[in-house]
Amino acid sequence: MRLTKRKMNSFAQRKNIIYLQSGILNNSIISIMRKNVFIALSASLAALVFLGSCSSKNVSRGTGMLINNPKGGFQYNTKFVDQGLAPGLVFIEGGTFTMGDVSEDVLHDWNSLPREMHVRSFYMDETEVTNLMYLEYLDWLKRVFPPDNEQFRNIYEGALPDTLVWREPLTYAEDLVRNYLRHPAYAEYPVVGVNWVQAVQYANWRTDRVNEMRLQKFGKLKRGTELEASAESNFSTETYLADPSLAFGGNTEYYPVKSKKEGTYKTVNASSGVILPKYRLPSEAEWEYAAKAPIGEREYNRVVNRKIYPWRGTAVRYLGKGRNRGKMLANFKLNDGDYSGLAGWSDDAADITAPVKTYPPNDFGLYDMAGNVNEWVADVYRPIIDDQESDFNYFRGNVYTKMAFNEEGKLVIVTPDSIPFDTLATGKLIYKELPGQPVKKLVDEKELYLRQNFDRADNRDYNDGDLRSSRYYYLTPDDLEGDDNKRMYNSPIHKIYLDSIDGKYKMVREYDKSSKRTTLIDNQVRVYKGGSWKDRAYWLQPSRRRYMPQYLSTNDIGFRCAMSRFGRKTMKKAYRRPTN
Repeated sequence: MRLTKRKMNSFAQRKNIIYLQSGILNNSIISIMRKNVFIALSASLAALVFLGSCSSKNVSRGTGMLINNPKGGFQYNTKFVDQGLAPGLVFIEGGTFTMGDVSEDVLHDWNSLPREMHVRSFYMDETEVTNLMYLEYLDWLKRVFPPDNEQFRNIYEGALPDTLVWREPLTYAEDLVRNYLRHPAYAEYPVVGVNWVQAVQYANWRTDRVNEMRLQKFGKLKRGTELEASAESNFSTETYLADPSLAFGGNTEYYPVKSKKEGTYKTVNASSGVILPKYRLPSEAEWEYAAKAPIGEREYNRVVNRKIYPWRGTAVRYLGKGRNRGKMLANFKLNDGDYSGLAGWSDDAADITAPVKTYPPNDFGLYDMAGNVNEWVADVYRPIIDDQESDFNYFRGNVYTKMAFNEEGKLVIVTPDSIPFDTLATGKLIYKELPGQPVKKLVDEKELYLRQNFDRADNRDYNDGDLRSSRYYYLTPDDLEGDDNKRMYNSPIHKIYLDSIDGKYKMVREYDKSSKRTTLIDNQVRVYKGGSWKDRAYWLQPSRRRYMPQYLSTNDIGFRCAMSRFGRKTMKKAYRRPTN
């Protein structure tokens, strides 16, 4: 006999009434039933917890063991902080592009031949570093390392821009010499008079300050450490990652926030995502890719617009509709004696530099990638880019170093009494590292032995300038001792010596009297790009490249910073493989 649902429910209700009336379902039976239900529910919850703990993220695909087990074992951060945007930066999605000139080389330099290149995703400053941004750096140095203290005097003085770059024998610009850097009217103008070495030091300083503030934001550092900084308690990102106890020069008064567990502190490591990569100068390939902004020329997977400037089209004026039609898209030298145009109808609205963001950005959202000031890039200059050796994230200038540790395995940090300085060819002293930062040294045989990918620490003249790339490849370095004629690039070598009296490095200031010089190229000559307020439109093309010794500065060269991108190439959702 088949029972309907309604009949079954009615039958169950009558059965319970009978049990209750007969007294069979007494309190003890109820207690047993409740206990059984509790055990069943507990088993079900335990199974759910086990299944949850055994999710794909917490079970090793290599061993099947649990990851992040509360009882111990392998611990791995699966909830790291996404890199996101750091102060001042915009995201540049990497890709392939044609690096070099695609138009006629009217100067016949032949140092920017077109070649296909791929660049990884990275970040870049939205604008050039301004006077205001650089003054913040100078103010911090002055507070932490007072220049009236002889021990620190060269730190501050070595970071000062050269304001005398505005002087010319037959030009009046004394007002700019005295006011361009510090007057509020020029606060948002790009900083100039900064050499390549100073630009690198600014980027390193900026890295530490940004990471110090991020650690405070995430509750890993005591608030206000940036205001209490001193020569004995200077925060360093590299030191923090290597040994948090030395993060402030070993001064525990400024140590990270204490955790609930006695004797421990709230610290993070690189896997947390809290610590950002370092600010740095962009490579030449990165800078050119960002300036050309090929993302704006793209239609599906084709390039549909061949532009020669950072903006669309081949003209230096805006050719669209509206009130901006006919206006210049950058400031540059229009003609002999013409730096802006007629008064009252200013073609580019600037006779020298202009405030950043005066002109429209390119398709990546970057301002002044042409005009305003030229910009330092990280690369050592060579006439030819060796794309056969590397067509992926090309960069010439790698010098591989590592942090120094003492015999006990303790990290060696710079102290106020051991600040290392570089003596530039101009005689100017510039610090290498600040107190609190780790001591660096070149990688040695331990890292180089039997390697296939690199075999030396200093690769600046790799395949172009070194002995192996010259016609004297069969000689040894000892054979070239004192023989400048056998060097590929026989630029002058400045003699620097250690003064035995005061223990400081000094340079012999002698003019180069040789009449056999064939080049000024060496490993201290860097590339700059972009064109400036005093250049003709020819130099506004992103592919144009020039060079200058890294220790010199001018009134038409500035810089901006970049930062590597960690993780996915794009900031959009992850790519999903199509299914059939």
